[in-house]
Amino acid sequence: MKFPTSLSKSLLCAAIFSSAGAQAAIVDLTVTVHNLAPVNSVVVAPLSVGFGQGLFDGFDIGGSANASIVKAAELGNGNLWRDAFSATDAGAVVGVVGGAPLAAGLSATQTFRVDTSLNSYFSFVAMVVPSNDFFIGNDSATAFKLFDGAGNLQISSIGQKARDIWDAGSEEFNVANAAFIVGSNAVARDAQNSVVARNFGEFAAYNGLSTAYGYTFNSGLSGGSDVYRIDFSAQAVPEPQSYALMLAGLAAMGAVVRRRSSAV
Repeated sequence: MKFPTSLSKSLLCAAIFSSAGAQAAIVDLTVTVHNLAPVNSVVVAPLSVGFGQGLFDGFDIGGSANASIVKAAELGNGNLWRDAFSATDAGAVVGVVGGAPLAAGLSATQTFRVDTSLNSYFSFVAMVVPSNDFFIGNDSATAFKLFDGAGNLQISSIGQKARDIWDAGSEEFNVANAAFIVGSNAVARDAQNSVVARNFGEFAAYNGLSTAYGYTFNSGLSGGSDVYRIDFSAQAVPEPQSYALMLAGLAAMGAVVRRRSSAV
């Protein structure tokens, strides 16, 4: 009887695991966010995220902010945004990264299980404070395609500079109504009835004021200042048929080893 050589067994093993990995369209996607702003500068609310088919367009530059953006940009609450995302794209995965507003120098991480063949596009939104209605987010539903057709991660990081910060145009600037400033009432608001536009210069108006985190605010931002970064890493999750293939292959290899041991 002729038995497989060590080389042929190695090739068989490699083929089994290679085949399993090739069929895995499901990944555990770890999202890590970093506040890169200068010390004592802006803080970013927990990041609402969505992975979908590129169907959900949360807002448009030059257009009026919808209710989901208004709530996210004025109060730091992304629940309406996530609900709107799910309603537009029924198969989407939505969630939140971080459990509290993220101060300068800090990070937060969350892992999501994503079907790369279905949900290859990424969207996000989070309020930036202190402000009345400033936020970060993607203007286009298809701006960030995380995965290619084979399920490979093709974007490892998304950066946000000060010039990328949005003004929702929904609430007038008023320190007394601004979020994150000591003594202000973030729930109170004066409607602005304007449109979504870029704006970061207004942060300087809060310089010298006390924040909810106990420091005296100092913007320190220019247009090119790094404010935020979103990092991605993916780990393939073999599909059930892949596990079956691996187990069958391992069983076959075990049988070969047993027969060879008996023949010695």
